[in-house]
Amino acid sequence: MKTLNYFYLIFILAIFQSANSQSTSETCLECHSDNTLSLERNGKEVSLFVDKKILNNSPHKKLGCISCHTGFDAENIPHKDDIAELNCLKCHNGVEKKHLFHPQLAKAIRNKTKPDVTCKDCHGTHNIVSPKIENSKFNSTNLIKSCGECHKKVAEKFTESSHGKAFEKKVKGAPNCILCHQNKIAKVSVDRDSLSLKVAQEKLCLSCHLNNPNVRAKTSPSTKFISSYDKSVHGIALQHGNTKVASCIDCHGSHEMKKGSEQTSPVNKKNIPNTCGKCHTEISKLYSQSIHGVALANGESDSPSCTQCHGEHNILSKDDPRSPTAPLNISGQVCSPCHSSLKLTGKYGIDNDRFKTFSDSYHGLASRGGEVEVANCASCHGVHNIKSSSDSTSMVHKSNLVKTCGKCHYGAKNNFSFGSVHSSETKKETEPIFYWVTKIYIWVIFIVIGGMLLHNILIFVFEIKKKRKNSAQKISIPRFTKNEVVQHFILFTSFIILAITGFALKYPGSWWANGLKFFGMTEIARQNIHRVSAVAMVALGFYHIGYLFFTNRGKDILKNIIPKFSDLKDAVNNILYYLKINKTKPDFGKYDYTEKAEYWALIWGTVVMAITGFILWFPTIFGDWAPIWLVKVGEIIHFYEAILATLAIIVWHWFFVIFHPSEYPMSLTWIDGKMSIENYRHHHDKHFKQIALEFLKFTNGKIKREELSNSAILFEDFISKNGSKFIDIIKNEMKNDLDFKNWISERLN
Repeated sequence: MKTLNYFYLIFILAIFQSANSQSTSETCLECHSDNTLSLERNGKEVSLFVDKKILNNSPHKKLGCISCHTGFDAENIPHKDDIAELNCLKCHNGVEKKHLFHPQLAKAIRNKTKPDVTCKDCHGTHNIVSPKIENSKFNSTNLIKSCGECHKKVAEKFTESSHGKAFEKKVKGAPNCILCHQNKIAKVSVDRDSLSLKVAQEKLCLSCHLNNPNVRAKTSPSTKFISSYDKSVHGIALQHGNTKVASCIDCHGSHEMKKGSEQTSPVNKKNIPNTCGKCHTEISKLYSQSIHGVALANGESDSPSCTQCHGEHNILSKDDPRSPTAPLNISGQVCSPCHSSLKLTGKYGIDNDRFKTFSDSYHGLASRGGEVEVANCASCHGVHNIKSSSDSTSMVHKSNLVKTCGKCHYGAKNNFSFGSVHSSETKKETEPIFYWVTKIYIWVIFIVIGGMLLHNILIFVFEIKKKRKNSAQKISIPRFTKNEVVQHFILFTSFIILAITGFALKYPGSWWANGLKFFGMTEIARQNIHRVSAVAMVALGFYHIGYLFFTNRGKDILKNIIPKFSDLKDAVNNILYYLKINKTKPDFGKYDYTEKAEYWALIWGTVVMAITGFILWFPTIFGDWAPIWLVKVGEIIHFYEAILATLAIIVWHWFFVIFHPSEYPMSLTWIDGKMSIENYRHHHDKHFKQIALEFLKFTNGKIKREELSNSAILFEDFISKNGSKFIDIIKNEMKNDLDFKNWISERLN
């Protein structure tokens, strides 16, 4: 109840005070509403007229006159001369914090002195209007004009700037005077040193250009581009306390900031040398006299300026290996983009092979190999002082070559320095010596190596025939059927074609890709050959599946090629044997662990390559229902699976059938499907023993012919067709191999 009475009392007092204020104001206006009322002060007539309409539109209209005008007796007329000066701070607290753009005001308030800029100088007297009202001087739409009453030149610059134009068009997020200057960013902020000012200025710019979504939506530079300043040589120097380093306004300007596309912008390409030259004075002078600087000054916009070589926000030290101007990068990243451009070199009539010939020279090769000290483009031509070779002050003018080359090649003389760094063996007209020496050597290589190749092919073919003749004199048994030999032929043919045509796309500059181009293969032809081969391999895969499940021979293969735990034991024992830890080599069945691993890897690889290849063949089909990244993932898998498969064939398969000492020059089984009994027992003795035991049981009447395995029947039929009997071969092996005989005897009895 007491609380309610307290609030009621306050309410009554407020009404009374308002009524009292209105009464006092009406009393004052009895005189001051006379527009002829005035007094003489310092020899000038000063009007004392107060317009009631203006006063009633003021936010102070509810206040009485004596709320502001104090220090006198209102009943004493005329009032005394030394009426106390208005003090807005009685009501408006914290003015100094809200008016940081006028730091002298805050200083005067702290020192209790009169500031050079007072409240009424900006806001007026009785005609004060709330900033929320549109026609107010300090409404956001009128700030430029209002501040410009004092800061005329600054306002003119701002009006012509990109910020001012955006503000005029009422672009959302466009800055005005208060938005920027409510922060301590100006040099008049005497309580701040140069470093803190620069940091504050940078943060202010980033608060819009990095953090304001309205501004980000209207500007083209990316967030990454803008924020890269912090990691640049300038940004890092600023973070370490360098007050002279360039920040946003040093390059872009402050009130006069304009887009780089505008001719008068300090970051316009033709003005950048002068902008950078404010700090880099000597470098700017060198550049202005260089071939690039002169061309740019003459209006050649293609000529590079500072930022085209060094970067913009992301400028790095030349000692930073990531910098485009680092020794290992400058030739490829700075000089090459222009001097290898067909458009630019054609336009200005200069050679476009300068970077290529440099790259092929010792200097270029050593640089590509990571040698920092080797000469690059700048080492010979200069950096900011690059000039035409016809200019007598150029580093590459003939009169200066000895000095230039001598920086690295101590003691170099005239003859040495006249050698061409950019020589090319393909230019018959300009460099005939290089051209003909190259041509002669290419033919020498072709003839000599070609002769060696023909010589060795002759020997290779002779040894193959000899090996085949020797094999024909031995008793052989079938390893593959004719059907399987054909399957293998289609498989390795399509695989090799796929590898060559596939890697030719990934590595277009490789010797095999160039070889295909030499024989006239276009991209369309390569593409179609690759796809036809892929279809052949996939079709073979489906045929092989049917072969495994629907033929007796295929079922026998599938039964024997399924991995077993014993294969792991065989692998371990085989490795221990070759390490000379085990004394005996393990016996293998129809397929050893190396063959099983290779077979199932082939199955896996074919499935993966078929699926990913189909995605790459028809990317739009998959892109319609699957995420688009699936196509790129398919491409990655297809590429690396191809590498895995190719290396597996070379390292694993070719070793066992070609490079293994016991098989060299190669196993002939892939041609006729046959192996000698001696060779078969060497590789698959366990399987031979099983087939021999099985056949002996059949001949002894212990099992029926229908119970024989496919391999046993295949062996018997093959040997019978060649005029021999399988039983005789088994008995002969038992006669010559006591261990084999004992093994058979133990299992027959």
